[in-house]
Amino acid sequence: MAPKFPYDDLQSFLAALEADGDLKRITAEVDPHLEISEIVQRVVRDGGPALLFERPAGSDIPLAINLFGTTERTAKALGVGDLDEIGQRIGELAKPELPVGWAGIRDGLGKLMQLKSVPPKRVKKAPCQEVVFTGEDVDLNILPGLQVWPGDGGVFHNFGLTHTKHPETGKRNVGLYRLQQHDERTIGLHWQIHKNSTSHYAEAEKRGERLPVAIAIGADPVMAYAATAPLPGHRRVPVRGVPAGRARRDGRLPERAAPGPGERADRPGGLGRAGRADAGGPFGDHTGFYTPVEPFPVMHVETMTMRRNPVYHTIITSAPPQEDHGLGKATERTFLPLVKIMIPEIVDYDMPAAGVFHNCVIVSIDKKFPKQAQKVMSAIWGLQMMSLTKLIVVVDADCDVHDYREVAWRALGNVDYSRDLLLTEGPVDHLDHASYHQFWGGKAGIDATAKWPEEGYTRGWPEAMRMSASVKATVDRRWKEYKID
Repeated sequence: MAPKFPYDDLQSFLAALEADGDLKRITAEVDPHLEISEIVQRVVRDGGPALLFERPAGSDIPLAINLFGTTERTAKALGVGDLDEIGQRIGELAKPELPVGWAGIRDGLGKLMQLKSVPPKRVKKAPCQEVVFTGEDVDLNILPGLQVWPGDGGVFHNFGLTHTKHPETGKRNVGLYRLQQHDERTIGLHWQIHKNSTSHYAEAEKRGERLPVAIAIGADPVMAYAATAPLPGHRRVPVRGVPAGRARRDGRLPERAAPGPGERADRPGGLGRAGRADAGGPFGDHTGFYTPVEPFPVMHVETMTMRRNPVYHTIITSAPPQEDHGLGKATERTFLPLVKIMIPEIVDYDMPAAGVFHNCVIVSIDKKFPKQAQKVMSAIWGLQMMSLTKLIVVVDADCDVHDYREVAWRALGNVDYSRDLLLTEGPVDHLDHASYHQFWGGKAGIDATAKWPEEGYTRGWPEAMRMSASVKATVDRRWKEYKID
């Protein structure tokens, strides 16, 4: 019988995919230097299955990839039939309603408990520590790390869950950052300026300390996704935690996949400390362009642990569409109810894959007052990581934001660009190569809503042409008679 959600570990999820015919095993030896990435890109763009390369050249560890390559597979990874289910559940939990009576109080407490993060269950032993390497025995070369593009600065580990703790507050963070392997015991940490780990490292630098780090590769799919979008309510059961390797006792790692650079977990991981800065890159990123060489912190790996039969999990980056589309859509759908709480007039939104999720957001609103579209633009630019959005297109509530043809029709036909275009400046993504200054640049908002007299439009907004419902129903009923197919 196929494993059911929540999956205990990566292997359980792979078994569930295989039982559903959604996993392909590659038994031929395949080179992690460029060859695997070329295969994966073709499979992703054809909407193909998850892949398990059983014989990556130069390594005895199988490589799993394309686990989130479709929205359907991402939904399966998160234990839902549709990605909107998670957002709807979180929206119900987050509704700011006062409880009525004892039943209301009971239900309210239940919602609070579901919103509360479930702490890990500490255990003494875990499969991710069945094999231990320390000191000179540590060798990152046993991992089937990929070089995805010819111009990359070497091997990168692209799905390492990186765990750090703020030296002063003790607040922990698990994030997904690209990890460049410099040698058999050294990893470059691509901590972008807007990321939490950057502030942890900055505090350690201020204190003249080195920052302890732990990395997990091969986590269960919910934990893997949570490193990209830490919201409660996904797994709903505790993750079993184990001290982060034998060398340090101040961190907890998930039993079946250890988080963090320097420690090897349920697959490869590694315990170590981030120290001096070193050059990182170039790297073919999800923008479709190489990011330049920059100085980033380096982790010196002190301990690696793994299972006796580990599986290495990774992802490749390139111009969209790519596997990260599934991850991005999950985040888009999950955050919608929370975005609507903060900006109530929003009906729906879409982040097109072609915009790599930072560059463009399409928003539909229930317009109630003049220039409300511009108010929504400003609100989005003030909303956490959505502040990095470069282009916002605002349409009316009757426009399907996921139908790009209809959105383009509105944006191209409903806009007077001398009046309906808002230009401003603000922060942009670390990887944005188009901005003339790194980290900040120009942004645009397009008001593609129907214009009102109060907004200065006095010509009388025309009614859009729509076919009558009765004629549509007639054609639907008689379609086969026309013999057009």
